[in-house]
Amino acid sequence: MFANTASRPAPPAAPVRPDGPARRPLPWLAAVAVVFVAVQLAVVVPGSGPSWDETVYLSQAGGSAPPAFFSAPRARGTSYLVAPVTTLTASVTFLRLYLAVLSAAALVGALWVWRRLVPTPVLVCAGAFFAGLWPTLFYGSMAMPNLWCALGALAAAGWVARAVLGETGRAAPFGAGAALAAVTLMRPADGMWLALPLILVAVRRPKMLAALAAGLLAGCAPWIAEAFAYHGGPVARLHRASEIQGGLGWNIAVDDQAKALEGRTLCRPCDIPWKRPETTVWWAVLPFLTAGGVLVARRAGRGTVARVTTVTAGFLAVPYLFLIGYAAPRFLLPAYAVLAVPVAECVVYLFTRARRAGRPVGLAALALLVVGHLAVQLQVLSRVSASSHSTGAGYTAVANALHRVGVRPPCVLSGDQAVPIAYYAGCSSRQTTGHDASATPAEVRAGARRVATAVLVAGEGGQPPPYARAWPRVVLADTRGAGTYTGYLAVPATAEPSRP
Repeated sequence: MFANTASRPAPPAAPVRPDGPARRPLPWLAAVAVVFVAVQLAVVVPGSGPSWDETVYLSQAGGSAPPAFFSAPRARGTSYLVAPVTTLTASVTFLRLYLAVLSAAALVGALWVWRRLVPTPVLVCAGAFFAGLWPTLFYGSMAMPNLWCALGALAAAGWVARAVLGETGRAAPFGAGAALAAVTLMRPADGMWLALPLILVAVRRPKMLAALAAGLLAGCAPWIAEAFAYHGGPVARLHRASEIQGGLGWNIAVDDQAKALEGRTLCRPCDIPWKRPETTVWWAVLPFLTAGGVLVARRAGRGTVARVTTVTAGFLAVPYLFLIGYAAPRFLLPAYAVLAVPVAECVVYLFTRARRAGRPVGLAALALLVVGHLAVQLQVLSRVSASSHSTGAGYTAVANALHRVGVRPPCVLSGDQAVPIAYYAGCSSRQTTGHDASATPAEVRAGARRVATAVLVAGEGGQPPPYARAWPRVVLADTRGAGTYTGYLAVPATAEPSRP
């Protein structure tokens, strides 16, 4: 598909003459970034506490608790990203503000790569489309890797497209290699799926090919080193990661991803009723907007750019639509980010055609559809944020209840939801079973003689593991998100509970 384009030098993309006031993209992109940050600060950040996955990443870089067990599928990129904040303060609000501003700046930077490839209206529309999706807004201030993979993928595809169109010099290879390294550092699997189409495009461009290979290797290096150190090598780590993720293979998860868009951050298993199908209308229309954008781009002489985006997005979406048996909206953020370019081509074309044809009804209808889409996104964002805040408040309440009965740092938690609650309580988490298993029952029992230890059981009637059945039982009740937990406690005499 790319052979003819890559085999001969192509002239640089012709400069575009944007009509109207949008002659310089930076002010318009900055406006998109400001709105992006403002919505996060208004809806997502207030009352937000770290989610389960976030507590794992934050604990590796300081945070407010000892490092949690780092399972095989995870990578260190997110911990590196938050380290400048977590080493200085445990304030979640400051962390959220840092990530919100940084993600907005990264969004502008990734779009800036495309300024020589598409007109300014298309560039701004692409940024607004991607920034307006509820998963983008929700994860902009979260210590999670997926949005950063998305922005890195958008930048990498842009640099490669610029090289394909004949841009010379070192900027494009260096930019593409650095962006791919960042994606791979965050999520090695996403880096591999991103590298495949980009290497295919660059196969006849030695400098770009070398830069992509170097970026992929640099991004994978920490993961590979850790695989040899703790997992028996990369193959063994990949095997364990596949087990934890339910086994990678042919699994059609398209319907699961559609259901998850109604506001489920993780749908595993996803055998749930589909209560809000209207939240998936934009998703169902996305392939048609993409196809229309490709046609518009080809007519405008930007066919190569459109092919790079659609093929890259297709590769990024494949594993999450067809190779895993569960869904999370954040998984497809890299595909959405790259697809934003052809989608914007189509949307801008429709608005321009309606305006030039003097059809106010058509313009009003298009504007109404855009407003309706944004309203749905904000509605889902509000619901997801409220649920997240409730869960965080519940974790805080359980942690406070543990402190009242004498389980204070240094301390150890095990059992149901022990990983996130341990972070909130300032404790270590030591699981004896499951994906996060990092200790044997004998090790937990031995440690309980030295530091305050609690085994958490969901509900009031659940049974603890055999080694904790003789420990004193305390009901830790909460109705604000974490549910009701029963704690089985081993508190040494030096850590007696406080007296009222």
